Amino acid sequence: MPFPVFGGTPRHRRPRSLGLALCALLALSACNPTFNWRELRPEGAPLQALMPCKPETATRPVPLDGGAPTDLHMHSCEAGGLTFAVAWAELGDAARVSGALSGWRRASLGAVRVDPARADDPATAWNVAVPGATVVQGLTAQGSNHAGQPVQVRAAHFARGTQVYQAAVYGPAPSDEVTGAFFDGLKLP
Repeated sequence: MPFPVFGGTPRHRRPRSLGLALCALLALSACNPTFNWRELRPEGAPLQALMPCKPETATRPVPLDGGAPTDLHMHSCEAGGLTFAVAWAELGDAARVSGALSGWRRASLGAVRVDPARADDPATAWNVAVPGATVVQGLTAQGSNHAGQPVQVRAAHFARGTQVYQAAVYGPAPSDEVTGAFFDGLKLP
């Protein structure tokens, strides 16, 4: 399954809403030790994200828009039977953004064995917002993993400038509470 982005730039003054979100997550984690929420700030990208576990980091070349491979920077981890992933790539050309986001949506569906042609189907659309992003596309679908077990994906594909991003949760039954905390933690300040 795709897995995406990082953490590690110096911490500056945090917006008040982020502080409130962290307080809410601390209260949530006090009741549920499965999710140990932490802030990520990937090097090379202005992204702020909250992850419920310590992510593994990787970078690999992928052809996001069918063109030459682009370095995809990823962070992912597993908690509570769910996989959480955040990724980003610098395309260097604004004309590539739309194609990269469309290709990424198709790949997200293919990862859960759903026909990638459904990427533009309104039934797979999901309303999500990412403060600071200029383009945001939400995706949700029910499919299966490599072993044929049911799995759901909920993903946000978004962009600002020539950088494209994906944040996703994969699992048999992601709760609205946990996925809400994850997606509410995304920001492009």
